[in-house]
Amino acid sequence: MKTYISILLATIYTTCYAQENENDSIITKQTIDNLDEVVLTGTMKPVSRKDSPIPIEVYSSKYFKTNPNPSLFESIGMINGIQPQLNCNVCNTGDIHINGMEGPYTMILIDGMPIVSALSTVYGLNGIPNSLVDRIEVVKGPASSLYGTEAMGGIINIITKDPQKANKFSADIYTTTWLENNIDLAYKAKISDKISSLLGVNYFLFDNKQDKNKDNFTDVTLQDRISIFNKWNFKRPENKTASLAARYVYEDRWGGEMQYYKRIHRGSNEVYGESVLTNRAEIIAMYQLPTKEDIYTQFSYNYHQQNSFYGATSYQAKQNVIFGQIYWDKKFKNHSFLAGAAMRYTYYDDNTPGTLYNDGVTNQPMKSPLPGFFLQDEITLNSKNKLLIGYRLDYDKHHKDIHSPRFAYKYSPTKNHTFRTSFGTGFRVVNLFTEDHAALSGSRKIVIKTDLNPEKSYNGNLNYVYNDTFSFGHLNVDATAFYSHFTNKIVGDFETDQSAIIYDNLDGYAISKGISVNTDLTFRFPLKINLGISYMKVYRKEKNEENEYEKIQQIHAPEWSGNYTISYSFPKKWSVDLTGNWYGKMRLPILPNDYRPEFSPFYMLTNLQITKTFKKFEIYGGVKNIFNFVPKNPLMRPFDPFNNHVNDPTNNPNGYTFDTAYNYAPLQGIRSFIGLRYTIM
Repeated sequence: MKTYISILLATIYTTCYAQENENDSIITKQTIDNLDEVVLTGTMKPVSRKDSPIPIEVYSSKYFKTNPNPSLFESIGMINGIQPQLNCNVCNTGDIHINGMEGPYTMILIDGMPIVSALSTVYGLNGIPNSLVDRIEVVKGPASSLYGTEAMGGIINIITKDPQKANKFSADIYTTTWLENNIDLAYKAKISDKISSLLGVNYFLFDNKQDKNKDNFTDVTLQDRISIFNKWNFKRPENKTASLAARYVYEDRWGGEMQYYKRIHRGSNEVYGESVLTNRAEIIAMYQLPTKEDIYTQFSYNYHQQNSFYGATSYQAKQNVIFGQIYWDKKFKNHSFLAGAAMRYTYYDDNTPGTLYNDGVTNQPMKSPLPGFFLQDEITLNSKNKLLIGYRLDYDKHHKDIHSPRFAYKYSPTKNHTFRTSFGTGFRVVNLFTEDHAALSGSRKIVIKTDLNPEKSYNGNLNYVYNDTFSFGHLNVDATAFYSHFTNKIVGDFETDQSAIIYDNLDGYAISKGISVNTDLTFRFPLKINLGISYMKVYRKEKNEENEYEKIQQIHAPEWSGNYTISYSFPKKWSVDLTGNWYGKMRLPILPNDYRPEFSPFYMLTNLQITKTFKKFEIYGGVKNIFNFVPKNPLMRPFDPFNNHVNDPTNNPNGYTFDTAYNYAPLQGIRSFIGLRYTIM
């Protein structure tokens, strides 16, 4: 067997040896491009990736094409240490976990603006046209010193394409054997020499009921979604910046019993279903003042309206978020200075007790102004050393002054080695009554024990990057050790009362720590391998009935996880991509005396894609979830979703209730897909 493998490797090497000189230059160019790639997220100003004192991971739109998905919520799982977590097996709502921390600790930005947050976190990544995404930048760890509340666990910044540089037209259309249909279109228009526009439209339709596990519930929610995104760039004297973008999303999704028909059963207690109608509008603007100094203004607004029913339980909510900031970018000597002020105003109203006055009758929408002021100084000590110091002060009417300092240091002894260390704090202003909790609860009521204080975190990171070119190709290793300590952490108790989620500030503390390693290998022959692995411990310590601290592992936070992408290009423009994720055991939200395991098994989701490229278009197809992994027993008592027969000591001696939160992997098994991409330069 070893002989055959040796012959095969020798053949591949010999076949590609003639291209060695050409590949040398390609590898060198790729290396330089990767190191010099301009990033924005870490310091709120353009800087080459190698010079940034903040470790930033960058993923191009091409990377996500190796495993095509209809939404960024699914695609984002291809990044090591980031886990899209479905929190409800019926409506399929979810959030984004960074290093095991729940969705409320992840801030989602679009072009640097906090446009996706709070109520919209669940659905914010759905409907962003993939054709408009240039790249995604990821910062792991607190970044509240620049971005304020919610940036406790990390930041995912979606950078859209520049209308002046985008292709004139692009289309991406595909379908699967489950009849999931996705259309992604983008069109660039040059209005004048000074004005250019990029229009993107995404339409996704899945209306094919599937019940492969025979529990009489849909395995995947049915969705009908359209998203329209339009971005405008304006040329100004001295290359001053001016841009405007807007997006509208409408989605109709539902899941439930196979006999459910929305027009008949929505909101009734006859046939169980969870139906969610979403209307969302966003505006993003950036304008650089016509002054000698570099002064920038940014503005964003989003409107999110939710019309939901979980069985017969109605959840109606509206949210308006207005955000504006102005900052001054100044460079002098070896300093790169940033100073700014921000204002964020959130209006939120729903039909839950969370927005009632103390009398329990009068409606009282939440109105939350949150002004802030921030400073940052990036100091270049010499060619090998760089220091960053930052500070932010926010004021909340309930929590008063909130301080967020930040420190980062970069040391590059040679061009191949870079060391980074950083320390920072994060905070999150309380806003529990949002769709992520309502969707998570489904059939559960929400209980607030006391007035909740703002969550705070203290974080430290150590990062090491190694880059070098060898005889076999290019190697890049990026390793990060992280440690976060949380105080006032808000914890949802799923276990005390089966019919409720009880929220309270933690009487103790919480820890998230671990190490993450990413490795990129680019060979001299047309093979590229990306491997990632994460090990983490996420838990909390709180006092038990004996007044002793008890260690409790975080739900949905696997100790071990990883991802991989293996791409190979054949002659005549054929290519193959093998992608996947794997997860170790994770703790799950079980009920008392639950017969289902408390910890999930090790599992892997593997995908294969084959692509043929022509002059203006490419055809691709493949198989998702090759090994057909599907979780067992995702629903508790699916035959009694309205809990009509819970109090039956003979047939239900443990008092089980209908529950939808036992989830750790998609319920969608193996399926094939085929698609077409067409581009006009």
